[in-house]
Amino acid sequence: MRTDRLIRVALPTGTVIAFLLIWTLYVRTADVSAFILPTPWQIIMAFVDLVSDASVWRHALVTVIEAVSGFLIAVFLGVTLGMAMARIQMLEWAFKPFIVCLQLIPKIALAPLFILWFGFGLESKIVIAAALAFFPVFSNALVAFRSVEPGDRDVFTMLQANPVQRFTMLDLPTALPVVLAGVEVAVVMSMIGAIVGEFIGGNEGLGYLAVAMLQELQVPGLFAVIVLLTLIGLTLYTLISQLRAWLTPWHSSVAGRENTA
Repeated sequence: MRTDRLIRVALPTGTVIAFLLIWTLYVRTADVSAFILPTPWQIIMAFVDLVSDASVWRHALVTVIEAVSGFLIAVFLGVTLGMAMARIQMLEWAFKPFIVCLQLIPKIALAPLFILWFGFGLESKIVIAAALAFFPVFSNALVAFRSVEPGDRDVFTMLQANPVQRFTMLDLPTALPVVLAGVEVAVVMSMIGAIVGEFIGGNEGLGYLAVAMLQELQVPGLFAVIVLLTLIGLTLYTLISQLRAWLTPWHSSVAGRENTA
């Protein structure tokens, strides 16, 4: 077991180190300009300078607020609508044309419209983040609440369980693992939505800062912003992943992951 853990740590670590060495060797031997592709060391130094600037954390806070707010809105609407449509067939029939059309439309293409409608402030970025994060949650919630076995429902009916007992003891435990899988995807999509909104029409946030770095040709700084965005996104994803493990310890995906840890 200890050997397996060492291999699981050593393999990705060795892969990352090899990748960085090849990257550095290529830039040095091919004499690539830092304006095109800086070395990992230049990016590290730029990252240290970036996080040492207090104003950067204000931009980071704005991006996190946009992403988390959009994420929470998407989770609430996605779970609520998914559960309602799974329970009420006529509701799905009524709204299915709108759902299909909205799923087919590239959400990023709607970003300029959201900025036009909601302005250049936080509101438009939150709406964009919510729009991108909504469908993973909604789709998984719809499938999850439909997946409750009819036989199990019949058993609860025979036991004369009330709606609250049926929901808390049958529907929710059955649907939760699938819903949380969609939530894991949604938190990543919400980050993408917030950044896209800042790219298009932002005056603050890490997406705006990345555009400013590009305009000033500070390519190492641009890479540093990307690294910071990656770390923030990874942190949010890890929190949701841990929440999933905490809420659904019985599910095979969580139990299997713990057994191989």
